[in-house]
Amino acid sequence: MIDIHSHILPFMDDGAADWEAALTMAQAARKDGISTVVATPHHANGAYLNPAPNIGQAVEQLNQRLREAGDPLLVLPGQEIRIYSDLLNDLEQGQLLTLAGSRYILLEMPSSRVPRTMEETCHELLIQGFVPVIAHPERNAEVAADPSKLTRLVELGALGQLTAQSVTGALGSKLQKLSLDLCRKNAVHVIASDAHDNRHRPFGLSEAYEVLTRELGKTASDFFRQNSRLIIGNEEIIRVNSTQSHNKFHRLFGFFSRKG
Repeated sequence: MIDIHSHILPFMDDGAADWEAALTMAQAARKDGISTVVATPHHANGAYLNPAPNIGQAVEQLNQRLREAGDPLLVLPGQEIRIYSDLLNDLEQGQLLTLAGSRYILLEMPSSRVPRTMEETCHELLIQGFVPVIAHPERNAEVAADPSKLTRLVELGALGQLTAQSVTGALGSKLQKLSLDLCRKNAVHVIASDAHDNRHRPFGLSEAYEVLTRELGKTASDFFRQNSRLIIGNEEIIRVNSTQSHNKFHRLFGFFSRKG
């Protein structure tokens, strides 16, 4: 499995506290069946600033420590970027990272609201050839109250990324129901852990995929798995959720599987 959103880098944010914690998280990721993790420390969220060069260095160090420990997990660079006024300028200046060097860029909204500039920012990124991936929209109060605020962004060309713990019900049954509803509405396209540690905010991707298989079917679960691979490969993701368009999904899934 591929995990496109994690806080495994130490000393960066509220994720791994040190190198030992990062290596322990890596072990947990492998046990969960994850082979590749994109490290996405918080950036510009009011508490943490992690410009691109710092992340690149930390990822290189962590991969070296993993190799020395005999751990085959691969860590790739990324950021979880809070929507802010200088985002487009900082992207141009090389201060921001996409997911694993792809066209896909992970954006975070405040938990309480959808920023007024969200549509404009997504539109500008798309014009420049980037694809916004909206982190954990199910945990946004405005989206929860009115999912059309997310579907509008998806119609513009953005993608939605659910948190594994939201899918499993670890964050509550209400959030789980909303997450599954967003899947059925074709408003989300990828599942990621948003792991911060092994106890309170673990990876849990395998359990999330099990829930998706049980609730929506194996084809739907495969839809999300494949998209994670396509994102880090910088390929075009599958936008059609099989719970709505079963036959179309099979054609697309078969095409991308052969392509890969």
